[in-house]
Amino acid sequence: MTEARIERTELPEPRYEFGGDDHVFVELDEAMSFDANFQAMAITQQISERDIDGVTEICPANASYMVRFDPDVIRPDAMVDRLREIAAETDIEEYSWETRIVDVPVLFQDPWTHETLMEFRDRHQDPDATDLEYSARINGLEDAEAFIETFVGAPHMVTMVGFVPGLPWCFQMVPRSDQLEVPKYEQPRTNTPGRAVGFGGAFSVIYPVQGAGGYQLYGRTPIEVLDAEQTLPDFQESIVFPNPGDVLNYRPIDRDEYDAVREEVEAGTYEYTTASVEFTPDEFFEAPHEYNEEITEVLYE
Repeated sequence: MTEARIERTELPEPRYEFGGDDHVFVELDEAMSFDANFQAMAITQQISERDIDGVTEICPANASYMVRFDPDVIRPDAMVDRLREIAAETDIEEYSWETRIVDVPVLFQDPWTHETLMEFRDRHQDPDATDLEYSARINGLEDAEAFIETFVGAPHMVTMVGFVPGLPWCFQMVPRSDQLEVPKYEQPRTNTPGRAVGFGGAFSVIYPVQGAGGYQLYGRTPIEVLDAEQTLPDFQESIVFPNPGDVLNYRPIDRDEYDAVREEVEAGTYEYTTASVEFTPDEFFEAPHEYNEEITEVLYE
């Protein structure tokens, strides 16, 4: 890791597009950046806080957001005017929000994702290596252990939730020069274990359920990110646990801890280890590594 700051990105003028009569899509930039994502989160938080009549759904994404509204309550052009007004009043250099730091235990190189990834070597760029070995090699790291150390060496922010219900897209909170980057499989797998921890492009994910997938597979967490039956205490208000803006701290564990946590989850008694902090983008931009240490150390006090 270097001592570099986060390189700021100058965003273009937002692009406002209607989706039918009742949606507005707003593109803040074509590419993902901390500036674009923080701007999307800040604006959508402000839309929610202002409780605008007619707004029925707000969906932040990596470099954009979408708002669903009732056109019988607020006219489409008036909706866009309100969004422009909120954008003009939102400056992420002076903005902060309360967020959760979340402990995410992970059994890396677990037997389930290893069996799966070996089944699909014919769809991978490097059939003779594991996903971790391949990822280490193309990122200039010595071996799989060095890659894991880098992967967990800084927290990952949830930049959006989607693609399938409950899937958190997470961007490691480091300068671009320190970011890990790995392509997805050349052809998608037809199987991925639920709770698998994967990585594609510069995004880490936790697969909520078993299904198809194309991200590199590194491990499996014993905890859930989706609980459709809402049996676990942390899912009483929503079937999805991660929220945009959450900071996930992946923590390597051994098989004994994996089994112990899994037993609690299956008994319906497991509760996430979290801590609340005030996240300030400007402080993060100035000294990301120091700021990451400051906000994650409260998790294990």
